[in-house]
Amino acid sequence: MNGNKTRHLKPEMQNKKVRLSRADHTFNVVVNVFMVIILIAIVLPLWSTITLSFRPIDFAGSNLDGMFLPPWDWSTAAYESLLGNNGFILAFFNSFKILVGGVFCALFLTIPMAYVLSVQSLPGRKIINMIVIIPYVFNVGMIPAYLLVKDIGLLNHLPAVFLPGAISTYNCIIMRQFFVGIPGELKESARIDGCSEMQVLFRIVLPLSKAIVMTIGLYYGVSFWNDFFNAMLYLNNSYLNPLPILLRNILIGAGVNENLEVSAFANAPINAIKAASVFMSAIPMVIAYPFIQKYFTKGTLLGSVKG
Repeated sequence: MNGNKTRHLKPEMQNKKVRLSRADHTFNVVVNVFMVIILIAIVLPLWSTITLSFRPIDFAGSNLDGMFLPPWDWSTAAYESLLGNNGFILAFFNSFKILVGGVFCALFLTIPMAYVLSVQSLPGRKIINMIVIIPYVFNVGMIPAYLLVKDIGLLNHLPAVFLPGAISTYNCIIMRQFFVGIPGELKESARIDGCSEMQVLFRIVLPLSKAIVMTIGLYYGVSFWNDFFNAMLYLNNSYLNPLPILLRNILIGAGVNENLEVSAFANAPINAIKAASVFMSAIPMVIAYPFIQKYFTKGTLLGSVKG
């Protein structure tokens, strides 16, 4: 009886509008204004960079005038100069190699480690978790890390950029918490059927963990794509420089001729070259994010550290 009454009342309740108080309306207005301000603060610099990258070499107006320059007056000379330059193409592919190799190695190492730490019956689990957290709290320092990379022969090799940070303690903890949240009955039933721990990981856990794997992969990808310090520290060969190093040289004007030919500046303003390089360096992450976005929120929330 009560269930029937509830079903009959639901359409009527859905048609009723909730009356907001004056305080609620004021709060909504303040929030909307605040969000518009944030949107403007994000869009204006982006639009300024895009329009600057298309600015013709004979443009004589101010930066504000350039932001409202009609598209039929834009020039693609900056992009043509960059894409036609071997130094930029080489740096782009170096960054792409670091991105692909880094994400693969990071996930290959982080997933098994996070799964092992999530096994409740693991002997000494608390001690191992503590050992994993210690490097996150206490950094060994730059000099010992450099000496280690040098001793294992990774100097002037692209893996030197991503191998030292292949396992992030923060990402490992988030993934571990996600694995802990997977029902233990599924794992136990697989073990009863004769599956090894490796089979449990690949047949049971990973198919249920697409959200966290894609999220952590995005974290690693952004980190490796934008990694500047490790590349500057471990790569002394200009042919191995990734985009962040090349971008730094362009932006500060130091050592530009080592990476870009003088002809790269012949048909476009230097500021347009800088803006175009900044915009093009962000394109891979912009392309990848929409495909991962649907997993991002779910993976972050379900994998967050619970108190």
